[in-house]
Amino acid sequence: MGVDVTNRLCRLPDAPRVLVTGGAGYIGSHVVLALGQAGCEVLTFDNLSTGNPKAVLHGDLVVGDLADRALLEKTVNDFKPDAVMHFAASIEVGESVSSPLKYYRNNSINALNLLEVLRQEHVDKMVFSSTAAVYGTPEVLPVDESVALCPINPYGASKMMSERFLADLSEADEAFRYVALRYFNVAGADPETRLGQDYANPTHLITRALKTALGIYPKLQIYGDDYPTADGSCIRDYIHVTDLALAHLDALSYLFDGSDSAIFNCGYGHGFSVHEVVAVAKRVTGIDFPVEIVGRREGDPAELMADSNLIRRELGWTPQYDNLEFIIKTAWEWELKLESDKN
Repeated sequence: MGVDVTNRLCRLPDAPRVLVTGGAGYIGSHVVLALGQAGCEVLTFDNLSTGNPKAVLHGDLVVGDLADRALLEKTVNDFKPDAVMHFAASIEVGESVSSPLKYYRNNSINALNLLEVLRQEHVDKMVFSSTAAVYGTPEVLPVDESVALCPINPYGASKMMSERFLADLSEADEAFRYVALRYFNVAGADPETRLGQDYANPTHLITRALKTALGIYPKLQIYGDDYPTADGSCIRDYIHVTDLALAHLDALSYLFDGSDSAIFNCGYGHGFSVHEVVAVAKRVTGIDFPVEIVGRREGDPAELMADSNLIRRELGWTPQYDNLEFIIKTAWEWELKLESDKN
């Protein structure tokens, strides 16, 4: 069943106008849906490099790139948003290692373009899509927001740079305030099967596992079984995409409440190994799909789990779907829908 979001924006002005960059992508589209359900006026700005226009279920879509300064200025000037949610970015860790400049340009330089336009147009509130990759390989787990940042791949470094832009702008301009949400491993799909992950070549473990169960891929590759963990595979903190979407609504309310700029982890505070995820995927699907162990993937820490006490305390965020089997079940229902729609 879905989650009632009508009370999540009770501190906001009537029908706030929210510009969502990257709102046609996996996470952005779930947030656009939640914003629309909560009564916001939403405009999505997306270049559709990985997004899908059919995933924008509320408001209008402007097809454009953040590198197009003229179009970005016109969009912000015409729509006059009260706040911006910034998702548009390249997100694949492995690709960032092989193509670092792409990530610094798309994630860091384009974030700078956006911030310059927002300041020019006097838009002073932003919710920023960041990542646990800014932590690198933390010495203490679960990791909290006070830990020094030490990313081990260009993806994490590009997001860390964008966070620095936000911090420095907030310090220089007392009117500008932001919330950066550091995502851990986002998974699952809308419980009503309206939205889900729909990339041409997904790299996320759960999606790859489910597509392997459907026979789309001949086998699921596990990258390394020699990590210093109980079963040798990487451990991650998986958060349902709808819980993450609601964290964005809580962050928006926080900003409209007049609160100071802040950074919050978005995770459940506990992790599952790759082998554990595969076992649950096989149980949910009822299919014993083939698995192959291959070498480690560059840029992957052995374990990464969130300390989520701060977001629960400061934003009142209360997750609804902290259950790996439910996360995988919603993702499986979405994959079955995608296959049905092809026929």
